[in-house]
Amino acid sequence: MSTQIEQQETETEADEETEPEVESPGERRRAQRDERQAIEEAQRETEEASLDDENTITLKVFRYDPEVEGKQEPRFDDFRVPFHKGMTVLDALIYARDHYDSSLTFRHSCRQAVCGSDALFVNGKQRLGCKTQMSELDDPVRIEPLPHQEVVKDLVVDMEHFYDQMEAVEPYFDADETPDDKLEEQRQTRENREKVKMSTRCIWCGACMSSCNIAAGDNEYLGPAAINKAYRFAMDEREGENRKQERLRIIEQEHGVWRCQTQFSCTEVCPKDIPLTEHIQELKREAVKNNLKFW
Repeated sequence: MSTQIEQQETETEADEETEPEVESPGERRRAQRDERQAIEEAQRETEEASLDDENTITLKVFRYDPEVEGKQEPRFDDFRVPFHKGMTVLDALIYARDHYDSSLTFRHSCRQAVCGSDALFVNGKQRLGCKTQMSELDDPVRIEPLPHQEVVKDLVVDMEHFYDQMEAVEPYFDADETPDDKLEEQRQTRENREKVKMSTRCIWCGACMSSCNIAAGDNEYLGPAAINKAYRFAMDEREGENRKQERLRIIEQEHGVWRCQTQFSCTEVCPKDIPLTEHIQELKREAVKNNLKFW
């Protein structure tokens, strides 16, 4: 009897020793993630090794992540991407993110130079990533976040101050009178439409503000984008006269149009070719005329 009991205990111990450990869901997910990363890394290495130097271009991309230890010091990472005709800076960044480092962070949306979200500092100049052709740039292509703005992560900057300045000029239409018929539109002459047409093209990308040395040194300066927005409404013939006077008072303050030194840097980098400096100068003339008194 004792021999049978000893045999059963021995068999039980053996079963316990051979029974596999149960893997937790978290451990399975981590193992699957590690396996995927290993496969992706192997694929990247294979693709990179197969790239022909004559058909590739090198990106030197600014990297910074204040929330990750070891990445809190700004640096530049190099990425070799395959070049093809029609390739934009945004295309190259997306390739680098998808094939090399999924943590590479930048803004983009419409990819048609309309949303203004992918303004970058490329080879020493403010540009839209989706509009800039790689074929027009010298290799290696150096990509940085917009200067004079706080970097949130990698190529993403904090745009809150820019939006505050845009809002400061009260960028909305305000007429003294409206048509009696609610379905009737506010009519505008063709000549006046042509006058303000270019100013309406602003896409709020912040490139002009980033290029402005005055804005870099004066945090209260309205900046070219905000002043251009004020121009768009102040020069619209449908704007109410009282509202126009209020708008002129906003832009002729100490940190308004008079801070502009006509360096034309904003005009040079505007991706929509808005004559920003000319608009600022015209508002200066309007402000002077507004303050002239004849008696």
